[in-house]
Amino acid sequence: MQLREDAKWAMVVPTSIGVRITPENRQPVHTSNRYYMQATSAETNVASVASHLGMPTKVLTNFVEGSPISAFIKADLRARGMAFEGPDKPQGDAWGFRHQFNIADSGFGGRAPRVWNDRAGEVGLTLDVDDFDLDKLFKDEGVKILHLSGLVAALSPQTSKFCVQIARVAKENGTMVSFDLNYRASFWKGREDELSEAFHDIATHCDILYGNEEDFQLCLGIKGPEAGGEDIDAEIGAFKEMIGRIREAYPKAQYIGTSLREVVNANHHKWGMILWGDDDFYVGSLRDIQVIDRIGGGDGSIGGVLYGILKGWPAEKCMQFGWATGALAATSVNDYGSPADEAQVWSIWEGNARVQR
Repeated sequence: MQLREDAKWAMVVPTSIGVRITPENRQPVHTSNRYYMQATSAETNVASVASHLGMPTKVLTNFVEGSPISAFIKADLRARGMAFEGPDKPQGDAWGFRHQFNIADSGFGGRAPRVWNDRAGEVGLTLDVDDFDLDKLFKDEGVKILHLSGLVAALSPQTSKFCVQIARVAKENGTMVSFDLNYRASFWKGREDELSEAFHDIATHCDILYGNEEDFQLCLGIKGPEAGGEDIDAEIGAFKEMIGRIREAYPKAQYIGTSLREVVNANHHKWGMILWGDDDFYVGSLRDIQVIDRIGGGDGSIGGVLYGILKGWPAEKCMQFGWATGALAATSVNDYGSPADEAQVWSIWEGNARVQR
């Protein structure tokens, strides 16, 4: 896969970023009174792998003018090595714009994590290509990979249009386009025809498609697996068949993948991955991982794959690195993996947790 060699930016991610509050000590939300707050979005979770490993990344988003939450988010992005661009929108009255709140605990043992999204009035609903200098970004400065998420594409009719337009501009200027479908039933309810058209339009421009079986069925109308069931080998074989149908529908896609997760309990998962690339399938078999917080594991996995593509690695190595960065994200209270270096990631893949001095 040929990346634009003269690009200033390794990765650009459009997003609607907000904050997550999580109870301390893995306690449930409804009985807690002490919380950890972090800035978060699925798209910045993905880009964090590349940014922490020294690649130039940029976030396109909206902020609320004068908001202390906006100031908190901007400081967090700077700390993660991410540049950002976007307008500061006036809040309006007391019922005006704000940043989303994600309220979630981490679960413990047999008690599953519970997530409550509060997205009413979030400023990201107003994402508009007219608020960004796309000619400067994609034509003059250059971008190697644009990563899009179905969460932003389905957020509002305006953001759907925004994602379609930015994907087109990116491809016109030699940028590779990645799309994590991220189906959410609450976003799609009553908008199925509208969003199916938008997601199909985005996917036709994509070099990299990522999502689970349900994502591809419900977002893009791909026929589901012919077989599967409880046996993981049968499930993997069925998904391989489905990837064949995805390739027929979207022949420009050069990589298609998904992460695999079997939940033993909130602290113990079996983690795997499938990636089709270089005209072959590569499978990271399910292996036991310990979990501090599961949110962001899938984002971490595609972030690792994209980092490998940016490095020019073969597909098998990209899959291995993506498996490990997904597992890395699960070791943190944050929603993203923040690798110290490549060696730390490879030690996770190799199963080497011995102290390193």
